[in-house]
This record gives sequence, structure tokens and C-alpha cells, in this order.
Amino acid sequence: MNAATGAEAGRLEAPGGVTKVMATQAQESPLRRFLRRLTASEAELEAEEQQRESAEYGENRVGDCQRGQLATVAGRLKTVVYTPRTNLPTLEADLYDGTDVVTLVWLGRRHIAGIEPGRLLEARGRIAIRDGRKVIYNPFYEIETP
Repeated sequence: MNAATGAEAGRLEAPGGVTKVMATQAQESPLRRFLRRLTASEAELEAEEQQRESAEYGENRVGDCQRGQLATVAGRLKTVVYTPRTNLPTLEADLYDGTDVVTLVWLGRRHIAGIEPGRLLEARGRIAIRDGRKVIYNPFYEIETP
């Protein structure tokens, strides 16, 4: 049996008939997955769940995005803050996808219907860096239904 014709994914037949098993997280045994979930912290489990959920909607993982990149990301809004300023009010929301946080900033907005903590959101825009954090200014966005 070889990788192309093998009945079981992840098994490779090396020369001499020796079978090697490739270990990947996707092929993790139910027992190993259960033990990992028992020993993982609540934050690790939440991040893992958020990564799975975000992968369904977003094209890019926030943790992989670089400054200047045009990105489509998805995740849950952790915080939403209105920052009153004399010259330009801003609405800021932290979007978390399980890998990292990106701050979405809407300039000149005090409130946007549906933008509230806990909402699943897909956002598109160019990644910028402000104070060492990833930011998207005036992103295009879609609020996802649960």
C-alpha cells in the first residue's frame, strides 16, 4: 500500500515493505484528542474552537497577516469601544479568530447596528500596525448569522 492507493490516509509504505504512519492533528485518535482536551486550559480550548469557527468564514488567519496585506478575516468581537474625540470620533472593536486579535476602527462613527461584543463578523481591509497591534481602518464587514 502506498500514499496514492493506500486505504488508510497517513500511511506510507517505505522501500522494503516498512509502513510509516504520519502523525497529524487532523488524524488524531479519539483517545489522544480526549486526553489533550482534559489537560488543556480553558483559553486553549476556546482558541481552538474559535479557529475552527473562523476557518469556515475567513480566508486569512489574523496571526498570519502582515502589515500592508489586504486581508479577509473572521472571528468574534471581544470588545467594542466608542472613543469620543473632539475632531474625529471612532468606534473600535477587537476581533479575535483564535490566532490573534485585530482591531477594527471605524472613523467618524459613534455606533453601528449589530457591532457588539460576541458577534461573529467577517471583515475585509488592509492591515496596518498601530502601537504594535494589527488594525484595519474602516473595514468592509459582514455580520454572520449563528
